[in-house]
Amino acid sequence: MNDARSALVLFSGGQDSTTCLAWALERFTHVETVAFDYRQRHRIELDQRLVVLAEVRRQFPQWADRLGEDHFIDMGVLGQISDTSLTRDVAFAMEKDGLPNSFVPGRNLLFFTFAAAVAWRRNIRNLVGGMCETDFSGYPDCRDNTIKALQVTLNLGMDRAFVLHTPLMWLDKAETWGLANELGGRALVELILEHTHTCYDSVRGRPNDWGYGCGECPACALRKRGFIAWREGRSSL
Repeated sequence: MNDARSALVLFSGGQDSTTCLAWALERFTHVETVAFDYRQRHRIELDQRLVVLAEVRRQFPQWADRLGEDHFIDMGVLGQISDTSLTRDVAFAMEKDGLPNSFVPGRNLLFFTFAAAVAWRRNIRNLVGGMCETDFSGYPDCRDNTIKALQVTLNLGMDRAFVLHTPLMWLDKAETWGLANELGGRALVELILEHTHTCYDSVRGRPNDWGYGCGECPACALRKRGFIAWREGRSSL
């Protein structure tokens, strides 16, 4: 049987996955992380995630002993077969089917499948991802029903009792900032602002109030809008 006290977090080094990492560290006694290189245009996140992990260990000693091994998986083949604005240097736009061209078909399905394979080997039961159906771009592999169906498939296909957790599924971006504050206080919020990376264009020049980024791409727009809403909500209390 896989260990119910352990978790593996899909960790990109962005706002959402860092909040999910904190969520897991509060709930499980042993937490590992996994990242995927699919030749994403914002590959700077793969560098920033290591900074975030180091800062979590340094700033949160109550979590440091729970934070275990980090795994890195080369999924370059996904970039090879994907013709999207996340894997090609093209402008962000909406497609005729109503989906943004930043949608990478099969990405989250593959991420969880590969994560489950790692978890199977590591005797880990809980898999944690930052998928969200509230503030999202319409990606079908972020939907709650997709994740529930995938959990059934993985458990049948690997003969394990995996539990797929998506703690941000029904939160908007303002509430995600609020969750980070609840989990780690101002220190975690500042860590997310300073060290995480969300921008699809890999902009890390001058910092904004909401962190680093171009401020124009879909990921930046969500992060910025959520931070402003959360900050204004706090100031009105």
